[in-house]
Amino acid sequence: MSQSEVITRPHRVHIPATMRHLTGGESAVEVAGVNVRQVIRNLDAAYPGFAELLLKDDVPAPGVAVAVNGNVTGAILAKLEEGSDIYFVPALGGG
Repeated sequence: MSQSEVITRPHRVHIPATMRHLTGGESAVEVAGVNVRQVIRNLDAAYPGFAELLLKDDVPAPGVAVAVNGNVTGAILAKLEEGSDIYFVPALGGG
């Protein structure tokens, strides 16, 4: 990782209720990473099971939306601002 890629302030990752069993019930955790994909990998390292739920072939899994600082994005490789708020929103079933 180059000096320009170092993130000094971790991101706040908001955990959906359906995934909180992986964090021991925590609704938000602090995770570092220069982009969303790295945040997911670091989240999975700390709380195993997230990568399986959030990624498929290194892109967001079908039915999972990612919001960074209030903006829904599919650009998981875009550089994050320090201290971003990240939400993973699983698709809702219904009918």
